[in-house]
Amino acid sequence: MSDRPSLTGRVVLAVALMVGFYVLALGVAFGLLWIPYAEFTTLHRLHLKLVLFCAVGAGTILWSILPRLDRFEAPGPQLLPDGQPRLFKELQEIAKATDQAMPKEVYLVPEVNAWVGQRGGVMGLGSKRVMGLGLPLMQALTVSELRAVLAHEFGHYHGGDTKLGPWIYKTRSAIGRTLQGLSDSYLQKPFSAYGNLFLRITHAISRRQEYTADALACRVAGARPLGSGLRKIHGAGAAYDAYWNNELVPVLGAGFVPSLTDGFRQFLATGWVTKKVDEITQEAEQSGSADVYDTHPSLKERLAAAQAFPQGDVLQDDPPSTSLLLNLDALERRILTLLIKEERRARLQPLSWDEVGPRVMVPQWQETVTKHAEALRTIQLTDLPEVAKKGFSLGKEEGDADARLQRCRWILGAALGLRLHQDGWKVEAPPGDTIHLRRGEEDVTPFEMVHRAAAGELSRDDWRTAVAAWGLAGDRLIAEAAVPA
Repeated sequence: MSDRPSLTGRVVLAVALMVGFYVLALGVAFGLLWIPYAEFTTLHRLHLKLVLFCAVGAGTILWSILPRLDRFEAPGPQLLPDGQPRLFKELQEIAKATDQAMPKEVYLVPEVNAWVGQRGGVMGLGSKRVMGLGLPLMQALTVSELRAVLAHEFGHYHGGDTKLGPWIYKTRSAIGRTLQGLSDSYLQKPFSAYGNLFLRITHAISRRQEYTADALACRVAGARPLGSGLRKIHGAGAAYDAYWNNELVPVLGAGFVPSLTDGFRQFLATGWVTKKVDEITQEAEQSGSADVYDTHPSLKERLAAAQAFPQGDVLQDDPPSTSLLLNLDALERRILTLLIKEERRARLQPLSWDEVGPRVMVPQWQETVTKHAEALRTIQLTDLPEVAKKGFSLGKEEGDADARLQRCRWILGAALGLRLHQDGWKVEAPPGDTIHLRRGEEDVTPFEMVHRAAAGELSRDDWRTAVAAWGLAGDRLIAEAAVPA
């Protein structure tokens, strides 16, 4: 392709900014060293505090701007052509379409993201091309959408962005180290001002690079799959953080390791998650523009720019892009080996998401009920709505009145769930969904029921009818056998 984006202007500006910073840093450092020298040669004296101030300031600056070796650590399992022929066929076709060489190394990473870079060496010298492909990203995209995203990443190679990147990144790092080293010092002010200028200009360059890479992706794969892919990345990125923190981390903390991909698939398919992802994506499409310190244009701006390019064909058969990966379970296990320390990983037991309810939730409920057994023992099941409205004593647990009341209601939900489970109900806790207890055709959501009762949405009569239907009328909230005496 001959319409290579203008690299010369970017190189000149980036190099000028980099040189400007190092000129500033060296000028301030040598200026500081000159001050005690001038004092000694002109006044024939040395002020000890001044000497220390100047020496420490100059030393801090010079140490901060010293280039560091880029020690590249694998961010995930490396993918090889022999092991992943379908994926590498796609990569090779896009490399050919963009007139670029293949990256030296391709990694599967636990991110809703794809990226390319020049890693290793010093300031980009002696570096190699690497690419990262997010496993959750591939879950969210179809094959045609992934092609467009990959063409965008190859666009960064095509535009020379990855050659500029190490220079810009290392200079940003040097500025950051200088500011940190000179914290609470007047010497920080010129570097702070220059750092803000550097970020504004280089981030503007980064946003321009994103537009250029998008344009190449549109020409290679079509604006329609690129736009669809960008929308899905935006929504899935927001969902993945919630999935990781709220669903996966508690299970790992309980000593189990479920499937990353299966859990995220179920999480995305949950009704409220789907609705929330759609709301977040639509809001981003309709409003918002990039800040001067953003490295990427907003979703709205990128989609608008893509409209000027050919839309591309609509595929009748467009499978999920994970279909390009072989041995997905093995890849997932290799990702986990990098995410979890070896000593902890050895203690984790494999677990299906279907088992999370009985093997993770129920023990947590049991622990909670045991801790608060003294207060819970006296509560009749039929009286739970009144207790949920007023709360009960939490002993020495801290928090304001509202927080303590919410904690009481959570404990009541846990106690109700445990009581039903002990009576033969099956606990189901799929990722992202409300916890359910089922017995035949009966379905109870204990935490929701407690909150509905506390809010007055479930009348006392309806509650007593439900308790009677469960066969627990006259029973206490917790069974005596469930807790120690």
